[in-house]
Amino acid sequence: MRRFVRLIDPYLVLLLATVGLAAALPARSTAADAVDATATGAIALLFFLYGARLSTAEALAGLRHWRLHLTILGCTFLLYPLLGLACRGLVPWLVTEELYTGLLFLCVVPSTVQSAIALTSVARGNVAAAIAAGSSSSLAGVVLTPLLAALLIGASGGFGGESLLKIALQLLLPFLAGQVLRRWIGGFVVRHRAVLGLVDRGSILIVVYAAFSQGMNEDIWGRVSWQRLLALAAVAAVLLAVVLLLTGYGTRKLGFARADRTAILFAGSTKSLAAGLPMAGVIFGERAALAVLPLMLFHQMQLITGAVLARRLGGPAQAEAADEDGAEDADGAADGAAAGAAAEDDGSSSR
Repeated sequence: MRRFVRLIDPYLVLLLATVGLAAALPARSTAADAVDATATGAIALLFFLYGARLSTAEALAGLRHWRLHLTILGCTFLLYPLLGLACRGLVPWLVTEELYTGLLFLCVVPSTVQSAIALTSVARGNVAAAIAAGSSSSLAGVVLTPLLAALLIGASGGFGGESLLKIALQLLLPFLAGQVLRRWIGGFVVRHRAVLGLVDRGSILIVVYAAFSQGMNEDIWGRVSWQRLLALAAVAAVLLAVVLLLTGYGTRKLGFARADRTAILFAGSTKSLAAGLPMAGVIFGERAALAVLPLMLFHQMQLITGAVLARRLGGPAQAEAADEDGAEDADGAADGAAAGAAAEDDGSSSR
């Protein structure tokens, strides 16, 4: 029981508390306008800091191991979306149209950074590859996630020209500004990482409160039953299991070394809550509350599953570590690494 509690992401508890606050005391009228304006500014700040932190050179360095990184990007932005489209047959008998839209959005979100690195380290995989993969996925996700959302969700999900303009103004421009200014402010961002992490986490909480306040004003909970939520959790669990099985089996067939297979397993199967929540706020607006539910459920599932897998993979790998190029030693238990990585992931979109 104690081990299970350690695997619960504390920040997810804060997110759920924020959802509860929005349910009990949603922002209305003038207060709602103020909260929405604050959330808009928070999203822009998040992606500015995202750009200032993300090392483009680190992402490009990974191109030297192009097969591995192409495989990870393929899992994140091709395999997941295809599986999401395959879930279309579950509507409406298992999940509602709105929950399916959220499930499809989950499938186009970039991979995590810190969690993938920590889990790869515990499993004695190629940590350097996981670092580069997380950076490249985050960099690609700023462009690919909105484009894939527009392609797969489209007008039926409320995605139109106005959404594209909002994405350009609230996501791309701040991100590019952060990248441009990184040369001068990168050191400051690194030195004050802990404080800026609190800013990140607080900003995401504001975005969640704004989204769920709008949802309460639209009576979203009247449209979703607990049976539908249980069905959604089951679908998310099956989705994660299928991706883990396909990446594990596929990388063996492709002839990757064990350390590289481990990096692909964790970097290719995880999805970033920190990147996905603010993106959903921009893409879906007042419909974001239901759109982020699948991602929030999936996030906790991937942490628990990843910690268990990393611990199991790390044991046998000790005997092989000397023979595996790129294998890295990992200190500490998988449970603690996963929980710590989760806190960093949720407070920072990038390494």
